[in-house]
Amino acid sequence: MKKTSLLLLLACVFMISVAHSSEKPAMYKVKKFQGSMKIDASWNKAQWKKVKEIPIENFMGQIPAFQPRVVAKMMYDSQNIYMIYKVEDRHVRIQNTKFNSPVSTDACVEFFFAPDKDWPLRYFNIEINAGGTALMAYHKDGKRTNVTEADFNVAEVAHTLPKKLDQEISEPVTWFLEFKMPLSLLAKYGNYTQPEKGVKWKANFYKTSSRSTNPHYITWSVVQNPVPQFHLPQYFGTLMFK
Repeated sequence: MKKTSLLLLLACVFMISVAHSSEKPAMYKVKKFQGSMKIDASWNKAQWKKVKEIPIENFMGQIPAFQPRVVAKMMYDSQNIYMIYKVEDRHVRIQNTKFNSPVSTDACVEFFFAPDKDWPLRYFNIEINAGGTALMAYHKDGKRTNVTEADFNVAEVAHTLPKKLDQEISEPVTWFLEFKMPLSLLAKYGNYTQPEKGVKWKANFYKTSSRSTNPHYITWSVVQNPVPQFHLPQYFGTLMFK
């Protein structure tokens, strides 16, 4: 290879490397909430109006024939975190109705988060299908501990679709899901850093439906993995509390 060609090749490799390394990791500034709010899955209510959306738009694995459009919003106060999802969907499956059942096989939104700033690889996962059935667990050093239903019952979940569907909704449908989770629930299973101005947690937001006729896996923070896998905390983005 001629010297000039080699230099051009090295320059291209360097430029690609710099472009890749300069990609900004996902970050979301979490607004502090003041007041009270009914958890009713109403996307347009006043309390959420001025809260910035979280785009969940990075597809993992094979791109599905239909690509759902998913956004979320998040707030916090001294005692709770609040989240709401808006999903423009099709082929909606809801079969699981038991707590800690495999809800990710249904139309499902998920929030994985590492709330202890000193241990960013120790994390909780909350998965809730479109019918409001939830799964929650804590992961510490490779060990998984399921949250009990009795403990999870302090959380509030609201949803706009039925708890179960006899068959998929094949036509376009927009559904919403909102939840409020007391921080006291986290303390039963692991350590957490109290949310306040300047505090950072690591987290990712997901949408999936692994056993529908339109399986898909979507993330907020990009996950570099050849096959769909959400349990990779090294790819979590950052939540910055305001």
